[in-house]
Amino acid sequence: MIRTALKPLAMLALLAGPAMQAAAADYTIRATANSNENDEDYDGLVVFKNYVEAASNGAIEVELFIGTQLCSNGAECLQGVSDGSIDVYISTSGGASGIFPYVQVLDLPYLMADDRVAEHVLSGDFTRKMRAMALEDSDGTIRLMTIGNTGGWRNFANTKRRIAEPSDMDGLKIRTVVADLPQELVKALGASPTPIPWPELFTSFQTGVVEGSKNGITDIMGMKFPDAGLQYVTLDGHAYMGALWWMNNEKFMAMPEDMRRVVVDGFYALQQATFASPKRKSIQAYEDFVAGGGDLYVPTPEQKAAFAEAAAPVYDWFKENVGRGDEIFEAMADAVAVANSELGAARDADLN
Repeated sequence: MIRTALKPLAMLALLAGPAMQAAAADYTIRATANSNENDEDYDGLVVFKNYVEAASNGAIEVELFIGTQLCSNGAECLQGVSDGSIDVYISTSGGASGIFPYVQVLDLPYLMADDRVAEHVLSGDFTRKMRAMALEDSDGTIRLMTIGNTGGWRNFANTKRRIAEPSDMDGLKIRTVVADLPQELVKALGASPTPIPWPELFTSFQTGVVEGSKNGITDIMGMKFPDAGLQYVTLDGHAYMGALWWMNNEKFMAMPEDMRRVVVDGFYALQQATFASPKRKSIQAYEDFVAGGGDLYVPTPEQKAAFAEAAAPVYDWFKENVGRGDEIFEAMADAVAVANSELGAARDADLN
């Protein structure tokens, strides 16, 4: 039945394809990601492009610029979104924190327990709240379309020893980005934060300038950090690696409502693709890490609770020191509480 129904749909798509390509698009969306074609960001953009162009019947064309063709860093790219030279851009929280410091709420440790909770939170009113804040603070020029994922979860990794308890962090030189929040987290756990540019991290592991980092496993393996001595990974999952997808608000609002709906649905499809992509890619990455002699440790619930307790002072620091931090923290905490309640009830129902 399903196979029979799909045949005419597939034929329709084949027949429509050339016609769609022949017709000139009414709208063009220029989208960029400072990554490469092996990245979750690219996976999401391909899904977005395919969906939007098909669902708009060719009225919208999406042009992809991967790497630094249009801009090279968060501040530059977001300025491009603001002035309209770039229509869509994806940033990490660190990449956008210089303009919207409160997006660092995504980096607060141990707030969200797992993928299911994170995906529930980022698919609801929390993202709409952050969208409203960003529109207000950018004078209505930069619109947050959705929040996906870029690399799974941040975990602590190092060259020296297994980290099972917060005390195991004592004295380790942990690489962070040049941002206050991750440095406050590392200090709260007893380690020494050491800001190092990403391209210099491999050599820094080799020379002992740093002894650890807080990264996802796909980044660790993609950069071949085990070859530089990184042999211990603790799956504490302290932060979900959120990907913020921004769009020029004037470009979005200038479209008729039916086309805006297509774009919104396209970003939903993109979000789902970026939620899924790291799960698949991490399987092989973990296998390769262990096969190469790496030590992969999963903390017990009690140990993870100890990490969360040790990191708790970072919450107060965030609310007191980050602009609008208390406002977005409350929104995040409320969204997590709702997610935990609703998912808990759903899990209980599925057990019976």
